[in-house]
Amino acid sequence: MTAKDILGNPDYLAISYGGYRKNSRSIQPTVTQLKEDLLILHAMGIRLLRTYNVHLPHASNVLKAISELNQEKQGFEMYVMLGAWIDCKNAWTDKQPDHFQESERNQVEIAKSVELANQYPEIVKIIAVGNEAMVKWAESYYVQPEVILKWVKHLQNLKKKQQIPSELWITSSDDFSSWGGGDPLYHTPSLNQLIREVDFISMHTYPMHNTHYHPIFWGVSPSEKKLSKKEKLEKAMQRARDFAIGQYQQVKAYVEKIAPGKPVHIGETGWASSSDGFYGLEGSRACDEYKEMLYYQEMRNWTNSQGISCFYFEAFDEPWKDSGNAQGSENHFGLITVDGKVKAALWEQFEAGVFEGLTRDGKPLKQTKKGNIELALRAAMIPPPNEHL
Repeated sequence: MTAKDILGNPDYLAISYGGYRKNSRSIQPTVTQLKEDLLILHAMGIRLLRTYNVHLPHASNVLKAISELNQEKQGFEMYVMLGAWIDCKNAWTDKQPDHFQESERNQVEIAKSVELANQYPEIVKIIAVGNEAMVKWAESYYVQPEVILKWVKHLQNLKKKQQIPSELWITSSDDFSSWGGGDPLYHTPSLNQLIREVDFISMHTYPMHNTHYHPIFWGVSPSEKKLSKKEKLEKAMQRARDFAIGQYQQVKAYVEKIAPGKPVHIGETGWASSSDGFYGLEGSRACDEYKEMLYYQEMRNWTNSQGISCFYFEAFDEPWKDSGNAQGSENHFGLITVDGKVKAALWEQFEAGVFEGLTRDGKPLKQTKKGNIELALRAAMIPPPNEHL
């Protein structure tokens, strides 16, 4: 199987995966723990994982765990889009980030990605150069498109020289605006050249964040006031889906002008199940388990029907994301909690028995809220009224 065979194939569902269980990435999951997670994801129908960097042991260990499971479990199949982290000079330091020079670490990250792609050619099918590395709201680390272009061209050149597998696909995973789908500020010759150089576009879309930053689609319309709570939530989440579709279509239209026929897939989209900030009870009232379930269903159904891969964000909650605030939304994007509770988005699969016999950290999986959909609905927040809908 190659990236060309896998991407857009609904039999090869994609997901973003980090196996971190603690509130610091200094505590790495073991290969045994990663294997448990991989068997859970395989049972869900996931066949393609996305990782984010290679400078920590996690990515290498994920590949090792997959390789071992390929030998140990008949019928086990899993592939990886390997992320190479890219940032600017002085990123993550006490110095001012220099967005016009790149970090010296980038070269090391790319070299490690090449090493792993050659070590595990049967597993690594894609290398993504950077994660949200061009979008200008990533103020602590963003780079200019020229930097991403340089490394994409470097990897494409290695393919021509047969120094990495010729069927390995190269991309960059970035916000919809970075791929030309939004502000014309991003419409530069370097971006256009990058679009021509990558094998496909990996774009991010987050309606959830836009319930706070750009809530034109969010809320309950005047005509929906008399609907039931369930119907109000369904209408709201259908509009959220349509917002994501709109961003996808904007990127697709821009890319089509530059490189007709270039595939566009969704490298990230997701919905947190909890928030005490912008998206919680005192904010846009967006984040709860019921809405996460609806968004997951809507996006899987739409992308599968359109032949689009969706690296849904994300498989498991990761408490290191906002380590100082346990209730922060960044910690709650997972479909499964840290302690192995399956959220409402996967209850149908749970009740069908797909997780039977599987464990996380040695404990059988359970459902959140004991699988009671009425409890999930009762706990869900109705979005605020929006007179402009």
